[in-house]
Amino acid sequence: MPGQVTAVSRNERYSFSKPNRDSIRLLTGLGVEGDVHAGETIRHQFRMTYEPNLPNPRQVHLMHEELFDELALKGFTVSAGQLGENITTRGIDLLGLPTGALLHLGEQAVLEVTGLRNPCSKINDFRKGLLGEVFAMDPLSGEFTFKCGVMAVVRRGGTVRPDDFIQVEPPPPPHRPLERV
Repeated sequence: MPGQVTAVSRNERYSFSKPNRDSIRLLTGLGVEGDVHAGETIRHQFRMTYEPNLPNPRQVHLMHEELFDELALKGFTVSAGQLGENITTRGIDLLGLPTGALLHLGEQAVLEVTGLRNPCSKINDFRKGLLGEVFAMDPLSGEFTFKCGVMAVVRRGGTVRPDDFIQVEPPPPPHRPLERV
């Protein structure tokens, strides 16, 4: 069963949250048209200071709406775009995708998943105590799991809207688990 886009967001300025839009346009190799994080090279505000010429693996940020449901049970009210994501989804295990998975969104757009979003301390500025809720420790490995969505690059551009379907195309095996980018 395909997943679904529940919201799309972008912001022209550096800000923690991104306003919801009726649609966003994905540009091949760049990201979300008009979004501050779009570009071929790093656009993350902090990382630009020491890695300005590296390729941008964080062109598009996707977050699963199921995280908002989980956070609500813990007393946190969070809605689409508030944690800085460009595309909010439902029905896809984003965190369980392998590196290199392709996400077909709507009629044309294709994203390639590059890794996990590394949440920053600004999350606590948004909601005190929230940072501790978007990490989980794996009891077997002792490693942290980041629950704040995934990052992707645009392989084929197109317009994405709420209610668009998402089809997952796994990469050829062997699959590599997602790491922070």
